[in-house]
Amino acid sequence: MDGGDLELGEVLAAAEAAPPGESVDVVARNLQKRFGAEHVSFLFLDLIGQKMVRLVAAAEGDVAEPAEPIELQGSVYDTVLRTQRQHVEPDGEGEQRVITPVSNRGDCLGVLEVTLQHADDTVLRQVREAAHALAYIIVTDRRFTDLYHLTRRTTRASLAAEIQHQLLPTASSCEAAQFTLAAGLIPADDIGGDTYDYTLDRDTLHLSITDAMGHDTESALLATLLVGALRGARRSGCDPVAQARQAHEALLKHSRGLATGQLLCIDLATGACRLVNAGHPWPLRVRDGDVEEVRLAVNLPFGVPAPMPYREQELNLRAGDRLILLTDGMQERAASAVDLRGLVRETRALHPREAVRTLTAEVWEACRGDLTDDATVLVLDWHGAPRPVPDTVSAR
Repeated sequence: MDGGDLELGEVLAAAEAAPPGESVDVVARNLQKRFGAEHVSFLFLDLIGQKMVRLVAAAEGDVAEPAEPIELQGSVYDTVLRTQRQHVEPDGEGEQRVITPVSNRGDCLGVLEVTLQHADDTVLRQVREAAHALAYIIVTDRRFTDLYHLTRRTTRASLAAEIQHQLLPTASSCEAAQFTLAAGLIPADDIGGDTYDYTLDRDTLHLSITDAMGHDTESALLATLLVGALRGARRSGCDPVAQARQAHEALLKHSRGLATGQLLCIDLATGACRLVNAGHPWPLRVRDGDVEEVRLAVNLPFGVPAPMPYREQELNLRAGDRLILLTDGMQERAASAVDLRGLVRETRALHPREAVRTLTAEVWEACRGDLTDDATVLVLDWHGAPRPVPDTVSAR
């Protein structure tokens, strides 16, 4: 048994040489070679975030088949995902069951589960390193195969749902020195046109949340036009006002309908936020333990056939602030039974990823899984600009 340190270059080279759908198999073979690992599998979160789907590493020459979904709530996998800590327990046969989070820049992909005959601190550390390598391999390989998309589906997706899902960022959570963010979307049975988006430049964090009017494929097509216009404008270097104007003109030109939204550009050095609010529900902000609505001036929605210059507003974030963007599906009808402000206050200490899971789960429960409109929430924790490391001179 080879218990040496993980040779990352060797693992990455093996992953690149293998078909893109065999990422788990590559890591499994490495763990088996070095530690005699058995029963190696990777468990994905499904699209709704309520179940885990196991992908078992295939034996040489065999094809791995996903097993039946596992309920997440109350399981050991739930604990590992929430805490992002490795879990070790005896498996009843003299071996140890090790479950390790697989995450990349704060985006939680799932967990790696292995059975080991011997698991001291050194071995456990190297399993964590293998899980970290697996995260990077999956992020790379899922560009080339549908396996990881297919595995996450525990229900059949409609055409509208397929369109909507492809509009969202591939990672629902992101961590950086200045901030941590996470987002979640619970689709209605008849897709309601919600989207969220973010991207990180050298000096700016861009955020958006939108709600295209209507349902099913009509709203999905409207959302496609809207997100395409916003991304095109953003990638051309446009500020929030110019992004809003181009999105508005795209909807008018193609007569697709109306949409609400909020567009934010946050300076990473100062926390100064420039934003446009196009008819969208006000955000919530947690500051010094108090939850308050950020009462923004409201422009008309995108696509309203009327002359209306979009107004840029400013919002200054302080270190320790939590900002919550949401769509009206988080507040309407059955969802209104949820004490949203109280829940935001109760979840203040949680990682944004877990706060999003709690908020969306409460809405899901209140609606008994039967939403009449999409419900979307984006949680941003602002940590502030990192302090520069002072130059030091060593005395000789």
